[in-house]
Amino acid sequence: MPRTPISAITDKTIIPGVAKKDPIVIADGVRRRFGGVTAVDIAHVEIPRGCITALIGPNGAGKTTFFNVLTGFDKPQTGSWTFAGSNLAKMPASRIARRGMVRTFQLTKVLGGMTVLENMMLGATNQRGENIIMSLFRSLWLKQEESITERAIHLLEKFKLDTKKNDYASSLSGGQKKLLEMARALMSNAQMIMLDEPMAGVNPALTQSLLGHIVNLKVEGMTVLFVEHDMHMVNTIADWVIVMAEGKIVAEGPPTTVMKSQAVIDAYLGAHHDTDLGTLEGQLTIAEEMASGRIRDDMAKEPRQAKATAADTSDLRTDQR
Repeated sequence: MPRTPISAITDKTIIPGVAKKDPIVIADGVRRRFGGVTAVDIAHVEIPRGCITALIGPNGAGKTTFFNVLTGFDKPQTGSWTFAGSNLAKMPASRIARRGMVRTFQLTKVLGGMTVLENMMLGATNQRGENIIMSLFRSLWLKQEESITERAIHLLEKFKLDTKKNDYASSLSGGQKKLLEMARALMSNAQMIMLDEPMAGVNPALTQSLLGHIVNLKVEGMTVLFVEHDMHMVNTIADWVIVMAEGKIVAEGPPTTVMKSQAVIDAYLGAHHDTDLGTLEGQLTIAEEMASGRIRDDMAKEPRQAKATAADTSDLRTDQR
């Protein structure tokens, strides 16, 4: 499927926090601290509706914490955010999921003691049989359960897991568990799917299948936001990329532009460690370097310097022996 054109996402100058034409998520002033450490400090960010957006950044950038905040699994000290026009601040995770924002996790959350089909059926919302009174009268929930079962089997067929439907989920491979978790998320008729490192621990044989399913989410009209360290995956399927570093949004834009930006290179290689991204001056410094497209020669030298340092350290240890 072709990428969404930039002109369909925004008609503004692309800077961190740029306004989108049709955002499904808008977050303002979101800050999450753990003791003296600020994990997330986002002034403003918008997620475009109907697109595949990648959230990237080095380890410790605050990506998963931001996911947790948006989906109600964690509470920030300050900030507000909306999803499809509804204010989600202070809303519990269960209610957020029922609104249509669902997520997966870095470590899969399938229930190993239940079958694959039972795991799928757990993903359906508003099940009448969950009501203690209605559960006493089989005729009130049987038809709905049959419909849920039919939908679950259809999705398992789509994700090539139908032959495993009666197996315990614990018997699945890591990649199959990722597929199961994604399929289960679709049981809720979600508007937006948030995937936290979907490729982590996945056998290369399943990579293309997983990529295809993520693209199909967009084809079916859903919005996708995913955290990923695999830059090949980001370049392959993302319409838009948002970059985090030290809890802040430091860059965003189409993948071809973002991957060449100085802000991204610096975020991953550690330059600008003395630039305060929380000040206007610091943000202008980043914005200017992004606009210029310059890539400093010394950034290319850093890996060689690191190898030389490692070699020197190895020689020193040998001498000490």
